[in-house]
Amino acid sequence: MASTKTARVRPDRGSEIELSVDSLAHGGNGVARLDGYVVFVQGGMPGDRLRARVTKSKRGYAEARAVELVEPSPDRIEPRAPHPGAPWQVLPYERQLEEKERQVRDALARIGGFDSPPIEPIVPAVEQWRYRNKLEYSFGEDDHGGLVLGFHRPGRWNDIDDVGEDILASTSIDELRERVKAWCRDEGLTTYDRRDQTGFLRNLVVREGRRSGQLQARLVTSPGDFRRHEFAAAAKANGVLWTRAAGVAETTRDGETDLLAGTAAIDDELHTAGGDTLRFRISPDAFFQTNTEMAEVLYGAAVELAGLSGRERVFDLFCGIGTIALTLALSAGEVWGIEVVEPAVRDAIDNAKLNGVDNARFFAGDVRTAMRPLVEQAGKPDVVVVDPPRAGLSQKIVRRILEAEPNKIVYVSCNPTTLAPNARQMADAGYELKAVKPVDMFPQTPHIEAVALLVKS
Repeated sequence: MASTKTARVRPDRGSEIELSVDSLAHGGNGVARLDGYVVFVQGGMPGDRLRARVTKSKRGYAEARAVELVEPSPDRIEPRAPHPGAPWQVLPYERQLEEKERQVRDALARIGGFDSPPIEPIVPAVEQWRYRNKLEYSFGEDDHGGLVLGFHRPGRWNDIDDVGEDILASTSIDELRERVKAWCRDEGLTTYDRRDQTGFLRNLVVREGRRSGQLQARLVTSPGDFRRHEFAAAAKANGVLWTRAAGVAETTRDGETDLLAGTAAIDDELHTAGGDTLRFRISPDAFFQTNTEMAEVLYGAAVELAGLSGRERVFDLFCGIGTIALTLALSAGEVWGIEVVEPAVRDAIDNAKLNGVDNARFFAGDVRTAMRPLVEQAGKPDVVVVDPPRAGLSQKIVRRILEAEPNKIVYVSCNPTTLAPNARQMADAGYELKAVKPVDMFPQTPHIEAVALLVKS
């Protein structure tokens, strides 16, 4: 007699289901299981019993968003304030640290295939709240048509929740945001609606020099005009910029920008583990770690794992405005930085001059094509430091690094799930994974940074 199997019922998109969350996935979503399916639940924490609405249904898994907490996990605590950028504030901080360290270990073991990966204890954050030096707020309307300035409501791309106090920003940023919001309300300016592509106000981007106290405000609007100079006076920032963007996407990359008041760049400082102070001039589009205090810890970990003696030739790939390169240059013989974004390279050169660092050189180029010419010009590196984007390194870039045959590779990662396969490729080529140090750059969020050291066998 032929055997029969009970068909699994896949949850339909849009349906509501009741689930028990048993763990957390990379990226921070809760993991539940339903009739053999894995369901990733936005807003779910281990131990929660909840109702969730299915947002995606695939053959082997589903995604859902929590709509009702039926029975909270015993680990849950009360959040300080609603904030889509702080989804883990319902977990005690020690529990957050345990989970992040576990995720790094799990990625290296499960994805990278490392038995007992050498994970060091996670470094906790200096500040658990109000640590961000850059925030981006969106303009919108409340239920009564009044102007609001805050964050997108989770899962609702066109709905904005107003913010009066941002638990991840300093009080100075809070005050600047409220000044801008009040002025725009008084002016009666309209807000941009992505559905019909009408309206004027889009975003407010605020940056702060944590050490200098300087503030930069960038107002992003649709094409048009307003009382720009009165706005700049009301914002009361060290630099005020205005960007006009014509596209639908929320980005400043392709817009036209004018400086309305003050200076286009702000200054900040990084303190090194050796007691030195490095100054950086940060232009409006430059990347600078959003947690200044923990950037110092992260870069200090990179220098520590590199084990520099003062004689080494170091390559810093994806060097940006030179933050890691200049930190390394204080302990190395020479540092060569590569960065594909030309304005960032100009910033790096200027920052080297600003700090009187003469053993660091910076070049614009794509690592895939620039690595071989750099080796021909500078010679083989003793140490290669990489700080790639979340997508990690392509296999071709890893091959270029391996061709250079450095004694050590220091990998600064913002995503353990891409660190793991990159580290495996290096290990298969003869490098030993010696140490991995997780660093909590972003408390109250699932994001985790780590610094890994691989040594040539």
